Amino acid sequence: MRSLTVLGSCGAWPEAGRACAGFLVEYDGFRVVLDLGYAALPRLLEHCPHGEVDAVVVTHQHPDHCVDVSGLARVRYYEAPDAPPIPLYCTPGTLDVLRALEPNPDPAEVFAVRDLASTKQIGPFEVLTVELPHYKTNFGVRLSTPEMSVAYTGDSGPSAELTKLAEGTDVFISDATYQGQSNDSYLMTAAEAARGARGARRLVLTHFWPGSDRSISVREAQAEFDGEVIAAEEGLVLGL
Repeated sequence: MRSLTVLGSCGAWPEAGRACAGFLVEYDGFRVVLDLGYAALPRLLEHCPHGEVDAVVVTHQHPDHCVDVSGLARVRYYEAPDAPPIPLYCTPGTLDVLRALEPNPDPAEVFAVRDLASTKQIGPFEVLTVELPHYKTNFGVRLSTPEMSVAYTGDSGPSAELTKLAEGTDVFISDATYQGQSNDSYLMTAAEAARGARGARRLVLTHFWPGSDRSISVREAQAEFDGEVIAAEEGLVLGL
């Protein structure tokens, strides 16, 4: 199976019935999670009841992107105590956040913590990381095999580096927090996301501000992007 499953799509906090950032990429039996924010863990457990994933990537330390990694640590500690640590690719500040949330078990015991910035391979995936503008250190990530590629911005403001991340990808998952015009240098509008995604085949908009009409975001992105534009929705599964 080769697929992308949306676990959460909200920024800041989850709307009722939704979750914050989270994506599950499956490739021939290998499972990697991209971010795991508020309320994303229960949706992951629908697919991996005992948290049986092969790797976790956290783009940055904001809680709407990493807080449920703490919950995943508890799942693994109690449900699979003899399992080997899960590789956790993250920024240095992420581990500090996880330890502040729950020091026992120490996240470094449940996870094999690795520096995302220097990561070149995760399982079957060749990895490209690009630092993108945000309030905290944030890395966009591209996972590639000879057959497919998927990229994810985490949170980002407009940047020339986005096109480097998006070029040639089958699916580009992008921060699209705002609609209309914005003066924020660290988060994007849907139109800015679309301009950064040029070169990708499909654009998945995510990190919507709670209460946003997502159809507006899609229309704004379509005006700037020639490929398919999709609004991330919890439970959405895309073939890769």
